[in-house]
Amino acid sequence: MSILDKAQIGNSVKVNLNLSKDRLDKEIIEAINISSIAKIKDFRITDGKGIGVILKLSNGKEQWFFENEIDIFDKNGNIIDKYVDKNDGENLIFETIKKLKYQNKNKIIELINPLNFMVWLIVSFKDIF
Repeated sequence: MSILDKAQIGNSVKVNLNLSKDRLDKEIIEAINISSIAKIKDFRITDGKGIGVILKLSNGKEQWFFENEIDIFDKNGNIIDKYVDKNDGENLIFETIKKLKYQNKNKIIELINPLNFMVWLIVSFKDIF
């Protein structure tokens, strides 16, 4: 179960400063120390295996966090237990590969075709933009 199943844009979350302190600047750390409750502004793919969140902090600044660095609240304001499925990353990769319908190129003429290269390049970099 991913963070997308548990949370939506606009939901409140609690930032676990101990897990993210080493990569944050002083201003962000001070804002989290004042109030560790933040609102989800947007979601981003981290490395193909997980989802990160952009949070709006108490000082109005926005900061990016990994999904394991936050605790999600349910409708009653209780923290939802984190359930980690070890196969989630693999399932995401396999589902993406199935959607691409990429066919292996066996002939040398297909491999050096500039059009095939451009298709490969676009598919490879689609999540960067």
